[in-house]
Amino acid sequence: MALAGKRRRAGSMVGAAAALGLVLAACADTENIDGGGDGGGAGGGAGGVITAGTTDTVTNLDPAGAYDNGTSQVHAQVFGYLMNTPYGSSEVEPDLAESAEFTSPTEYTVTLREGLTFANGNELTASDVKFSFDRQVGIAHANGPSSLLYNLEEVEVVDDLTVTFHLGSENDQVFPQILSSPAGPIVDEEVFSADGLTPAQEIVDNEGFSGPYTITDYSENELIQFAPADGYGGILGPVENAGVSLTYYTDETSMKLAVQQGDIDVAHRSLSPTDLEDLSGNENLTVHEGPGGEIRYIVFNFNTQPYGAETEQADPERALAVRQAVAHLIDREALSEEIYAGTYTPLYSYVPEGLTGAVEPLREMYGDGEGGPDPDAARQALEDAGVETPVQLDLQYNSDHYGNSSDEEYAMIESQLEADGLFEVNLAQTLWDTYSQERTQDLYPAYQLGWFPDYSDADNYLTPFFTDETFLLNHYDDAEANELIRQQAVATDEAERTALIEQAQEAVAEDLSTIPFLQGAQIAVAQNDVEGVTLDSSFKFRFAPLHR
Repeated sequence: MALAGKRRRAGSMVGAAAALGLVLAACADTENIDGGGDGGGAGGGAGGVITAGTTDTVTNLDPAGAYDNGTSQVHAQVFGYLMNTPYGSSEVEPDLAESAEFTSPTEYTVTLREGLTFANGNELTASDVKFSFDRQVGIAHANGPSSLLYNLEEVEVVDDLTVTFHLGSENDQVFPQILSSPAGPIVDEEVFSADGLTPAQEIVDNEGFSGPYTITDYSENELIQFAPADGYGGILGPVENAGVSLTYYTDETSMKLAVQQGDIDVAHRSLSPTDLEDLSGNENLTVHEGPGGEIRYIVFNFNTQPYGAETEQADPERALAVRQAVAHLIDREALSEEIYAGTYTPLYSYVPEGLTGAVEPLREMYGDGEGGPDPDAARQALEDAGVETPVQLDLQYNSDHYGNSSDEEYAMIESQLEADGLFEVNLAQTLWDTYSQERTQDLYPAYQLGWFPDYSDADNYLTPFFTDETFLLNHYDDAEANELIRQQAVATDEAERTALIEQAQEAVAEDLSTIPFLQGAQIAVAQNDVEGVTLDSSFKFRFAPLHR
C-alpha cells in the first residue's frame, strides 16, 4: 500500500515558555466547563497554576511501555488521541480526528484536523498516526497496552491527513473506543524509537507531545510540571489554567495533610476511607465523587498456582478446585464495610454494575448463593478433587500503588482463606515498580490487581483479561470464552451483543482465572475555590478544565 510522503516539519520549540511550577492531578469530571470542539491551543491560562497530588505512580512515560492507571492519567494530559471522550460523556468522538467512520466492514478511516502540531512544533500527520500504532504492535511490551489492538491488521496512510485501519474482524463495535484507550496516544515519529521504548527524559527534552499539555520538568514519581501546549486542536478545547504541578506522595497521610493545609489544590488517588471521612468535614474543601469503573481482583497464574501446569503436582482439575475454594471463601461484604467503609461495594461480576451486559455469575455459582461465603462448599470442592488441605497459597499484593488500605484488605483475605483450615497463605507485598515487572514473569502464583477502564464498555472488562492476548500473561486460554468475547465485539444488534457479553461472563466464571470482588467510585478532594473537577464515566481525570 502506498505510503504518502511526510511533509517537512517546522522546528520551533515551545518548551521554555513553561518553566512554571505546574501541577498535575489524576482524575476526570467536569463542572462549569465550556465544551471542546475545534478550539485548541495553549489557552489563556486565566485560571492560574493548579497544584495537585497523587499517591499513584508512573511506570513508563512511553505509551508503548505502560498499561496502568497512574501512567495513563499522565498520558491523558500530554498526548492527543484520534478519538476521545468529551467532558461529561461516556461516548467517544473525534479528537485529533476531524472525522472517523467505517468505510467498509473491515476498514475504519480517520481524517485528521488540519494544522495539528506537536508541542515541539513538528507537524502531526498521518505518518505519525501509522507510526504510533505500528510501534505499539511491534514493540508489544509486556507491560504495554498492545493487546488492545488484537483486531488491527494494518494501518494504511492514504494521504497526509488520512489513515485507514484495516481490521481482521468485520464491524468491530469497540475499535473507535480503543482509539481513545492507552493504546491510542499519537506520538512524534521524530522523537520516539520505532522498535524500542524511548527514555522519559528524551521524550521530555524533545517535547514529543500531542495533547493539551507539554512537560517542562519531569522527576519520575516525585514531581511533574505541565504547561499548556501549542498545537493541540482537539475536542477538549483550550486549557483553563496556566499549568499544573503534580506532586507524588509516598503515602496517603502526607497527601491528606497537604490538601488539608492548602499546600495543594487537588488530591486524587488515593485517600483512605478514614481520610475521606475526615476531609469531608473540612469547610475549606469539597469531596468530589463520580461514577467508578474501578475493580479490585485476584489473578491466578495457571502455570505456578497450586497444581498449576508447571508445578511438580500439575493437575488442572485440582488447580480449578483451589480457585473455586477461594471463590467460595471470599467475604465481599466484610471487605466493603470493614476495610473501605462502603467506598467500594461488593462485586460479583466481571463487568461491573452499571454497564450493559453486567450479570452476577459469581454470586450464583460460589459461596452461599446470596453473596456470602460458604466454607462447606469450599471444603467440598477441594475434597471432590482430591486436594489435600491446608493448601499452601502464595498471595502477593501491593500497597504503594493500590493504597495503604491494601494492607488491611489482604490481611482480611488471608484470614478469610485460613479461618476454616483449608488454606495456609503466604502473604507478601512488593513495591509497584518491581511488582509490575515480576507479575508478568510467573513469579506470583496468585496476586492482587486493580483495573481502571480504558473506555466505558463491557468489552474493556473482557477482551484485555480473557482472550488469547490477555495483558495478564497468566496462561489462561479458553476457546469458548475467547470466541464469545470476539463475537460480542462485532455484534451490531444490541440485544445479541448483550446476550454474548452475559454468556462470556458465565464462561469465565466457570474457569476463575481471576476473582473480582470490589467495585469503587472516583473521588477527588479539592479546595473550594477550584472549579472544573470532572469525574465522569470517561474515567479520565483531565487537568485542562481545572481553574479558580
